[in-house]
Amino acid sequence: MSSPAPAGGPATTDPALTDPCAPHPASDAAPQTPPGPVVTPLTVPADGVPAVVETPAALARTVAAFAAGTGPVAVDAERASGYRYGQSTYLVQLRRAGAGTALIDPIALPDLSSLSQALDGVEWVLHAASQDLPGLAEQKLVPSSIFDTELAARILGMERVGLAAVVAEVLGLGLAKEHSAVDWSTRPLPEEWLRYAALDVEVLVELREKMAARLEAAGKAEWARQEFEAVRLAPPPAPRVDPWRRVSGSHTLRQARQLAVVRELWLARDDNARRRDVAPGRVLPDRAIIAAAQAMPRSVPALTALPAFSGKATQRRAVLWQSAIDRALALPADQLPSLNAPRTDAPPSPRAWADRDPAAAARLEAARAVVGHLATVHHIPVENLLQPDALRRLCWTPPKEITEQTVAEQLRSRGARPWQVELLAADLATALSTARPPQPTQPSGAPASR
Repeated sequence: MSSPAPAGGPATTDPALTDPCAPHPASDAAPQTPPGPVVTPLTVPADGVPAVVETPAALARTVAAFAAGTGPVAVDAERASGYRYGQSTYLVQLRRAGAGTALIDPIALPDLSSLSQALDGVEWVLHAASQDLPGLAEQKLVPSSIFDTELAARILGMERVGLAAVVAEVLGLGLAKEHSAVDWSTRPLPEEWLRYAALDVEVLVELREKMAARLEAAGKAEWARQEFEAVRLAPPPAPRVDPWRRVSGSHTLRQARQLAVVRELWLARDDNARRRDVAPGRVLPDRAIIAAAQAMPRSVPALTALPAFSGKATQRRAVLWQSAIDRALALPADQLPSLNAPRTDAPPSPRAWADRDPAAAARLEAARAVVGHLATVHHIPVENLLQPDALRRLCWTPPKEITEQTVAEQLRSRGARPWQVELLAADLATALSTARPPQPTQPSGAPASR
């Protein structure tokens, strides 16, 4: 989400260094810290905290009000990550000029398509839209255009891109975030949580106007427009292959049987978490799964003797967990998971490139230098200039004939936007075509080859 002044405020100049008549500070004086930006706390919504919309009649009134409103609409969504299974939305917040703020309960009102229709053609302003749009789509809330203030901050090269940090830097307002990680599935929602939720959309439209002006001044407005549209149209991610391999610590296991224990415990945990609508990590922590895989206990008492299984909630389901472990222990050898992750079309880890393909390693080094240089010149994070996966794939399997056009085609096929292709293709083509792996050093005293 022009490059801002360094954190802590603009740099200052010591007058003693520029004005010979200026008094010199005392040698024992404490060093002066440049004053930070003045931030005014934002504690109360301008229109107060509205009642939660949770009936069809209240929704109809809200739809009418927002249809009659003017300008962009600020949109936010609250989930219960870490508490509930999945990423469902538990509160939708909107604010639009002429309509005020609305807080909608999507559990009571799961179909918000009427609101989406009322806002057809209206720009939605969100912060980190990629996090909220999938959940909003489940309520049939789909925008026709968006402005993402977090992504705008990244494109502008701002050092901190969280909503509170961006609001403080751009608007000089302090946005409290103490309720950002609460359980939004709680009903009824406490008044202070609702106040926080209303404040999250209070200044989004004003922030959008300031950010749009900055983007225009930096010559990045079109870049941002393309990025916003890519986020809006992004398809759902493909299902992961072997998602159980993401259990933290599983990479430390060296036996296929241990991985089988991880797999069976992950499947049992996922099924239990889904049925109970509880975040999997609250059902059984990853560290417990790894502890069981390392110990491979043969009985419930042996399992509950492990420190990671000493909690009451964990012990209450000890039979379930031991049954999963027993299934893994009983598997024939040919049904055990591979120690290696399933093969994909992705390149290997760059750490292995120097040994496996020195030429590709040289291309990657040269290409990274190009992207890093342009990222610095244009004040934009490397990963926002070009996705690292797209760069690795280009370097591992470059076009047979490396030209600006063939590099551009490959970048586009990997999802690069037109502005990225225009900025990068020519320099990357040069880097790829001129990169050479280092030549092996010749032992001293050896005769030169003829």
